[in-house]
Amino acid sequence: MNGALIPHTPIAVDFWSLRRAGSARLFFLSHMHSDHTVGLSSTWARPLYCSPVTAHLVHRQLQVSKKWIRALEVGESHVLPLDEIGRETMTVTLMDANHCPGSVMFLFEGYFGTILYTGDFRYTPSMLKEPALKLGKQIHTLYLDNTNCNPARVLPSRQEAARQIVELIRKHPQHNIKIGLYNLGKESLLEQLALEFRTWVVLSPQRLELVQLLGLANVFTVEEKAGRIHAVDHMEICRAAMLHWNQTHPTIAILPTSRKIHRSHPDIHIIPYSDHSSFSELQTFVAALKPCQVVPIVSQQPCRDYFQDSLSPGLSIPLIPNSVQQYMNSSSRKPSFLWLLLERRLKRPRTQGVVFDSFQETADQSQPDRDSQKARNENLSGELEKQKPSFLDLSSKEWVGEVPNSESQKMVTVLTAPLSFSMHLRSTDEEFLSLETGEDMGVGPHLVPKGDHAGSAALGNQSTWVGQDSPLSHSSKAAPLLAPKFRGLALKYLLTPVNFFQAQFSCRGFDQQVEKYHKPLLKYRELNAE
Repeated sequence: MNGALIPHTPIAVDFWSLRRAGSARLFFLSHMHSDHTVGLSSTWARPLYCSPVTAHLVHRQLQVSKKWIRALEVGESHVLPLDEIGRETMTVTLMDANHCPGSVMFLFEGYFGTILYTGDFRYTPSMLKEPALKLGKQIHTLYLDNTNCNPARVLPSRQEAARQIVELIRKHPQHNIKIGLYNLGKESLLEQLALEFRTWVVLSPQRLELVQLLGLANVFTVEEKAGRIHAVDHMEICRAAMLHWNQTHPTIAILPTSRKIHRSHPDIHIIPYSDHSSFSELQTFVAALKPCQVVPIVSQQPCRDYFQDSLSPGLSIPLIPNSVQQYMNSSSRKPSFLWLLLERRLKRPRTQGVVFDSFQETADQSQPDRDSQKARNENLSGELEKQKPSFLDLSSKEWVGEVPNSESQKMVTVLTAPLSFSMHLRSTDEEFLSLETGEDMGVGPHLVPKGDHAGSAALGNQSTWVGQDSPLSHSSKAAPLLAPKFRGLALKYLLTPVNFFQAQFSCRGFDQQVEKYHKPLLKYRELNAE
């Protein structure tokens, strides 16, 4: 199994055996090749961090619940908690590993120093220009893909290997071409061949779904006889299959790999097209980074002392903070609610809940805004004067409007509260698990009625509503509260005193209690209207 438990940290990468994970609490997946997902299945129940493409694949192919998958954008830095109280955090940055779709390198920064985990990768000079690396920061530990870490193994670049494949196909213009691949990887090679020879590439339905996700050129199909290039599983390339294919049509097979494979048939061609860095590329990469130590990812292929001259001095064992030590020693097999809450808080930009603007703040608006609001209020007041209700009309269709939230670009409804305060509803994606019920809940300041008892708080249009953390002023005018999609029961929620509800109510019970509270009030209004 290719994976690592990073010492003196709660971090595990490509390691999915909880029985042997020990103190690991944060789990990262570099890519979806099977030798990096051993032990990962639909029963997984811990937060799992990966790239968006890998997130899609790990859910579709391994049936891991979306509840536990955390997709982190590539090229961005993300802050994650290292304990359950938020005292210690780390920054993780994902960088393209140039290996297969969704593959990434992880750069971890925290109390332990700076750790770069390459996963499987094919080095390119552009990697050293990544913002997270080009600043010249010291890499303390480099976990290196050492698949080809052998001076005796000389590999061509992928561009050169692709040229060899093109020349081979040109020498067989009347042949069908079978290209043996793993379940994931080398999709860009297939696209290049399709464009070069102006032919469709026949894929399995599963791989077709993947290339559509990647946004490659429209040169792929599942129709068996549509093109002469067929992508098949590498295990299908064998002597028996070659004999069968050549009975119906002349066929050659190509295995684009740097592995040493025995050729069982003369029409099987092995081209050293590799998604792993060559030895010379590894030397260039390590020499540029100058880490304090290099740790091989493939334990069966040690690096020996190949990079000794490129290492920097000064590596020391990090001191584990007490809060992190307690988190690592916790016996819980699943993260606590507080940790999940903290994780979401750190991952997402904070969004305020219900925000009240005082009359003084409103007065500071520009003159055009004040004139527009004044005209709008006059229109609304005129409507209310015509209706003359005894209290707020719960079915009112008047509304102020909707504006986009500048941070999330999602629609946020701006409401006019009973006391001429503007009120912003929270974005719906800021939801957290309820500590008691496990259901999604919004987190933000609560709206509490100010009054001596429930009746006086709800009746009369001069009731004062208090939002936590917000100063309020009094007004005798009441304006319609809600946009059309929020009126009705939602308005009743706002007008129902908190102390009216019973403890431990369910969602259905909540609605029933709201209706129970407002039923006599509605009857009272109807009698007054008569």
